[in-house]
Formats: sequence, C-alpha cells, structure tokens
Amino acid sequence: MLRRGFWAMRAAHQSQNAAYSSLAGSALLRSQAYVGGRWVEADGGGVFAVQEPASGQRLAEVADCGPRDAKAAVRAAYEGLPGWRVATSKERSNLLRKWYDLMMKNKDELAKLITAENGKPLNEALGEIVYAASFLEWFSEEARRVYGDVVPTPSPNRRILILKQPIGVASIITPWNFPSAMLTRKAGAALAVGCTVVVKPAEDTPLSALALAELADQAGIPAGVFNVIPSSKSNTPAVGEVLCTDPLVAAISFTGSTATGKILLRHASDTVKKASMELGGLAPFIVFDSADLDLAVAGAMASKFRNTGQTCVCANQFLVQEGIHDAFVEKMVKAMHKDLRVGSGFDEQTTQGPLINERAVEKVENQISDAVSRGACIVTGGKRHSLGGTFFEPTLLSNVTTDMLCTQEETFGPLAPVLKFRTEEEAVAIANAANVGLAGYFYSRDHAQIWRVAEQLEVGIVGVNEGMLSTPEAPFGGVKQSGLGREGSKYGIDDFLEIKYVCFGGL
Repeated sequence: MLRRGFWAMRAAHQSQNAAYSSLAGSALLRSQAYVGGRWVEADGGGVFAVQEPASGQRLAEVADCGPRDAKAAVRAAYEGLPGWRVATSKERSNLLRKWYDLMMKNKDELAKLITAENGKPLNEALGEIVYAASFLEWFSEEARRVYGDVVPTPSPNRRILILKQPIGVASIITPWNFPSAMLTRKAGAALAVGCTVVVKPAEDTPLSALALAELADQAGIPAGVFNVIPSSKSNTPAVGEVLCTDPLVAAISFTGSTATGKILLRHASDTVKKASMELGGLAPFIVFDSADLDLAVAGAMASKFRNTGQTCVCANQFLVQEGIHDAFVEKMVKAMHKDLRVGSGFDEQTTQGPLINERAVEKVENQISDAVSRGACIVTGGKRHSLGGTFFEPTLLSNVTTDMLCTQEETFGPLAPVLKFRTEEEAVAIANAANVGLAGYFYSRDHAQIWRVAEQLEVGIVGVNEGMLSTPEAPFGGVKQSGLGREGSKYGIDDFLEIKYVCFGGL
C-alpha cells in the first residue's frame, strides 16, 4: 500500500512538473494587471504568488493590486465607456465573436492554465474553456437583439417609446472554481450591450482572467472596455470595497459565498448600484422510488463529483426514498470505486483533482467528523488521500440526518451524504428548509409527481432526471439567499441595461 502511494505521488509530481514547463513558455501567461488597454504593475510594485493547489508549488507572481489600482481601473473603464456605448451592436458583436474565436484557437493553452492554478482535471478544464467561450458566442448574437418597445398611447398627439441602454461601468468579481466561465458569462453580457467592465478575479486563480485579457486585446476590444486587476487575499477586501462604492461604477456582478455577497451589497447600497449576485447553494438531490435507479446514480455522479465537488450547483444532500435507499447506496459506491480516480489534473486518467486549498480540506473533514459524531456511517472514503496535499478521498455517508453540518451548509468537496425519507412531502420539506435555493435535482418516472415537485422546489434551477444543467441558452440563478438576477440566456443582459421611457409629445 505504501509503495503504491509513493509511485502515485511521484507520478502526480512528474505530471505537474511537465505542466509547469509548458506554462512557462505560454504567450498567455501574464503577470501584470490589464488597465486601459495596457499591461501595468500594481501601484508600489507589489506582487503575490499563485500556487498549484495540491503541492503549493509556485506557478507565477502576479501584480497585487490595491485600492489605488482599483480606482485607476474604474477610471479607465469610465473613460472607455462613451466610445463603446455608441458603437453599433454589430461592431460589438463582431469583436465578441473574434474574442470567442481566439479562445477556441487557444483552448488547450487556456485549459492548462486552469488545471495548473485550480487543479481540476485537464479534460474538465478543456470543457470549461469551451463552455466559457460559448458565452462570448451567445452574447455576440444577443448584442444585436436588445429591443425596445413602442407602446400604444391614450393620447393622439403623443408617442410612448421604451429604450434599453447600457447602465455604464460594471464591476465584476469572479470565483476560483470556474475562473474562465464565470468571467465570460458576466463580461460577455455587459460588453454586448455597451457597458465597460473591471474584473477582479479570485486570488487563487488570476492567471485565467489575465489570459482572457490578452485574448481580448488581440481581438481588438478597445482600451478601457475590459480591465483586469488581480489582488492577493489581503488586498481583496479593500479592492472589493472600491469596486462597490466608487461613484463611477453603476453595477456590480459577483459570484461567491452568500456571506461575502451580503458585505458587497452593503457597500453598494450607499450609492444604490444595480447588483447581480450568484451566491451559495445547498442543492438537494431527491431520488424517488419510481426513479430509474441507474439513471439516478449516473446523474448523482455527474452532479456531485464534477470539479471534485467544487461547483455552485453540486448536489449537497442526497434524499433517497426508503424503498430504493439501500440499492442506491450500493450502486453509488460501486460507481465511485469504478469511475473516480484521484490525482494530478495533468494525468489524463484523473477524474478528481485536489481541493483548492487547506481550508477547503478542513471544511470537508469537519463535516464528516460532525456527521459521524451524530451517528452517520462512512460507507467509503472519509479521509485525506494518500497523495497528500489537498487531495481527498471521494466519500459517501449513510444514516445522515438533517441536524448534521453536511446537510445544513454547502460542502464544496467530494462528500455525498445520503438521507432516507418516506414520503414526497417529507422530501420537499427537507429540500425547502434551507435559506438558500440555487439548484435542485430529482429523479422520478411518475409524471404527476414530476410536475408537483418541479413547481414546489424553492430553487432557481431544477434538474428533472438530469444531473448536468448549465448551458448558455438557459438562465442561471437562485432564489432566497442564493442571490439576485440571472446570468446566461436572453435574460443575462438585463442586469446591465437601464429602461428609459421617452414621451414624445406635440405631434
């Protein structure tokens, strides 16, 4: 066992080292901030280290932007706004399409950056790049469909016109778990309608955002329209405050924890900025007795273990009806043993990369410890992986109850807690007890039940007999404390538009 662990760790380190060598020669590896169409150092020349999540090996040193840099970026975006907002929709569409084409041309290099700084398997990273690029393609098309209205008027000498116009400068704060896709989903919509943006990427994954800035520059996006200011963990609160309080900023768009979202909303309230918030979730995954069990297990695997459980819409608690509970657990464990392989993201056989940092590992450990202390059973996994670092064993718990942490707070890790329920009403009540409501899943072949549960679940996104939900054509967002607004789809541009009523009289 020890010898196998040694060789597995050695193979992981060898694949990581090979990746670092390839990154060093990448033209997309940028370390400076991108402000006003120029690559610039942070005020004072400060830098911070970007590290590979599992080993802690340093990948690059990146400009550590502070409040002065944030203000400069906002000013650059404000100065770039007049020219961009009056550009025709076709001109903006064409530039977004060029940016999309460049992403697809460079998808392999972009995927390596994600795997290096985030840790997700290379195939998943490549999938994220294609997904991220699809938002630029989608919004390049939506740019030409921002329609107003002519409303019938009760007065013969007046006309009522409804115009949709860009709101102005938008602050965009993106997470580490999808460092490219969450950026393009926001920035693509904002740029399509004529807004300019300042992007503050997560401190764990700034390289992906800076690479996209390089491609935006190559695509011909004008100076000041798209700006990126990375910052360390210590500088992030001050930078975030500037991005939410600067009077030149008209809107903020954030993806991250509910707790952080509340802080940003408080900052934004003094100047009454428009806010789009994609916050935490606690996604229930319900399997009814009538479900196709094999389909449910396949959906559970896809939903729970993508990106090692580190997605906003990951299934967080599995509610399985008592008639099929034991069979589901048995099949789920077999699938986990068969299909999940922990290792370096650069190993093509890996399906489960490292967690993003030590805090993430400790959170999973704490949830498992709490559950076991309250009577849960570890069916498989349950501890750190023999590879060390931030690798963790995919874990399934049974005998789980609603008073355990793993059912009350988002995990963001490879932990699948299974609860047994008796009735449909009980399952829906458990699912709806959370103060958040982003995504929910359920499996059933009872058509009446499908309609009832789909309508009753208090979430913004429902997967019926399906574990993979996200696509640029569909709206993404939650209810309750999971956020405000929607991203993607034809609705994704609404948070970056103002509606103006023009009363045309004297006719």
